[in-house]
Amino acid sequence: MEEFLKQMVGKEIDVAFGSSGVVRGKVIDVKNGILFLEDEYERTAYASIDKITVVWECKEPHSRPGFIV
Repeated sequence: MEEFLKQMVGKEIDVAFGSSGVVRGKVIDVKNGILFLEDEYERTAYASIDKITVVWECKEPHSRPGFIV
């Protein structure tokens, strides 16, 4: 999985961790079993690669329900 994620550096992906949730972000780096993702607010998330169950490459922007301000 780590080698696969290294090929995704610079791409926007969704990452699922079992049934507990999904995280979206741009892959910044992958090293020592940690995936570094940057979200739309330029915050960095650090995810344990051994907890990842599914990865999707994003093709469209994330939409949020509600009013647009």
